[in-house]
Amino acid sequence: MASGVFDMILLRHLWGTDELRAIFCDENRVQKWYDLEAALALEQAELGIIPLAAAQEIAAQAKVGNVDLEAIAAEIRDIKHPLVPALRALQKRCKGDLGEYVHYGPTTQDVLDTGVVLQTKQAHAIFLRDLRDIGKELYRLAETYKNTPMTGRSHAVQALPITFGHKCAIWLSEMARHVERMKQLEPRVFVGILVGAVGTKASYGPQGIELDRRVMKRLGLGVADINWQPARDRLAEYVSVLGLIGGTLGKIANEIINLQRDEVDELEEPWNEGKVGSSTMPHKRNPSVCENIVTVSRVIRYSVALMQEAMCVEHERDGAAWRMEWKALPEACLMLGVMLAQTKFVLAGLKVNTGKMRKNLDLLGGFLLSERVMFALSDKVGKQTAHELVYEASMHGMQHGVTFEKALFENKQVRDALSEKELHAALDPTTYIGLAPQIVDDVLAQVNASGWLK
Repeated sequence: MASGVFDMILLRHLWGTDELRAIFCDENRVQKWYDLEAALALEQAELGIIPLAAAQEIAAQAKVGNVDLEAIAAEIRDIKHPLVPALRALQKRCKGDLGEYVHYGPTTQDVLDTGVVLQTKQAHAIFLRDLRDIGKELYRLAETYKNTPMTGRSHAVQALPITFGHKCAIWLSEMARHVERMKQLEPRVFVGILVGAVGTKASYGPQGIELDRRVMKRLGLGVADINWQPARDRLAEYVSVLGLIGGTLGKIANEIINLQRDEVDELEEPWNEGKVGSSTMPHKRNPSVCENIVTVSRVIRYSVALMQEAMCVEHERDGAAWRMEWKALPEACLMLGVMLAQTKFVLAGLKVNTGKMRKNLDLLGGFLLSERVMFALSDKVGKQTAHELVYEASMHGMQHGVTFEKALFENKQVRDALSEKELHAALDPTTYIGLAPQIVDDVLAQVNASGWLK
């Protein structure tokens, strides 16, 4: 019976995807332990440490489908050890006394840590795939709307014109940096561990270093330079980067929510026939998917905090710190997985209301162009004087409900400096988007050059 949001039938789709849930399920967790045990046995046989027949039998039986997970779980509760029952179950599957060579040398953390790295590597491939898909959608939006003017806002209020493509290009650039981070951390994070009880490899004998190299090569992992059982920066770094990505996804979703407000109405997340916004207000079209992304993006930060808390390890091993990772890392992966999937859905079907974007540029009655008018006046009266003139006109006009153009022409210095035609041209918001289209093109060119989206 599920009791948490990650597994509840009614809520789990909001906190993870089936694809990620399959990676961090009990079956795959145990299978990754058995993958290490099989790889270890086979390489030990190659080096003459254990009999070849034992290695072959262990590898043949090291399949999670061969054991009873419920029985293993019951024994874990009974003996209070997270791995031994799974080892006993594997040993029982082996013929004769060949199972005596199961787990020949490792300590528990060798197995569990390498197993979780293998699981994380699986999740990592999904993250990169979804990041690429999101990048493609952002690239499309940036390219399509690079010349589409809209209101740029600072401190929550209207500031100056931008283009919607420019906004999307900022998101694209941010995601590109996240992909770069994800690629850069691969050799640091996807490293197994085979060091024994306190990191000296004593239990592996004189061939311990060569054995480590062989086993990790078989598993597709890097080889650690030294014991990382008490050095948890690798996995903490990984979840920290997941938190950064979640922050960006939450920011994008929150921006869409704000621009979907009825009073703004510039964007809308995908709506499908039958989607219900309220049980009592039938007209509602809520940004429910974006709201979920924002929620999860806030929660994932606490998984980051837990992973960093787990870095404080006592001596050569610390079960109290280690156990925090068992919660924080899988949950962080599940949360990022659902945010990526939902963001991809939102961006692919995002409704862009270019008409309302244009209309909102006129919402302030011309005051949005105060900077442009100031610089137009600067050549005639000086920049500081121009600022004072425009400031006075702006405050007067906004307080008395007068348009910017009228407020300006009530001032003789402005009338003497600018003709009515010049001022009217300066107040066209669609012609004051700066270098936004060129900047967008530059970002798109950089993304193309990186090969990220191929």
